[in-house]
Amino acid sequence: MDALERIKKQVTDNPIIVYMKGSPDFPQCGFSARVVQALKACEVPFAFVNIFEDEEVYRALPKFANWPTFPQLYVKGELIGGCDITLDLYQTGELKKMLAEAVDRKAA
Repeated sequence: MDALERIKKQVTDNPIIVYMKGSPDFPQCGFSARVVQALKACEVPFAFVNIFEDEEVYRALPKFANWPTFPQLYVKGELIGGCDITLDLYQTGELKKMLAEAVDRKAA
């Protein structure tokens, strides 16, 4: 399975997934840290991929959704965006609602 196929499977199999630098417990950039803070504040489970641990994914992900930067948040298979968009959605309350719906849909 090539990197683009792996990304597609990860995005499909996980209702909420963030591609980030580092891990939620040890983010390796400020943007990734802020996205993780927002996700944790929404109190929903989420998956992550540390792009530093998979160079093929690191190189292929910008092509997958035509988004050049990291982190990248996907909800229900769709790219939501990076740090700024995620934080804007969090501040308006939309992120929590979106994530709760994604988790509920997966359980149904």
